[in-house]
Amino acid sequence: MLSKDQRHRRIQDIIAQDSIATQAELVARLRAEGIVVTQATVSRDINELRLVRLPVGKGRHRYSLAQVNHHDTTQVELERLFQNFVTDVDRGENVLVIRTADGHATGVALLLDRLRRDDIVGTIAGEDTIFVVARSVQDGEVLMEEFNEMMLG
Repeated sequence: MLSKDQRHRRIQDIIAQDSIATQAELVARLRAEGIVVTQATVSRDINELRLVRLPVGKGRHRYSLAQVNHHDTTQVELERLFQNFVTDVDRGENVLVIRTADGHATGVALLLDRLRRDDIVGTIAGEDTIFVVARSVQDGEVLMEEFNEMMLG
């Protein structure tokens, strides 16, 4: 039986070699290699590895490792994702809700996390929704304005 770290490395190898579009495809691929895993486990692995779903054309996507490492590059990529995939930003006190096109929330949240901003406590992402917790109500107001500006380009 593989350890979690070994399974994570195998998942990274698989998505680097093949176009894997869904969790079910990844589960099937791991099982074909004799690695017994549930879809719930793969879902957690995807979140822990911070995999992103990238468009590959004709409405299809594939999982990929995020390749962004530098703050300036991260900010530019975040702005690009906001312009292309963010559909709405809303706020209640210090919690912001960002809506994205299906499958893009994790990628946007990853970049927000990589900025390591003091005004953002953390993010939680699903398929098309991100919760962003701002440090204060005032920080939430400023972030709302900033996110809206990024959306508009």
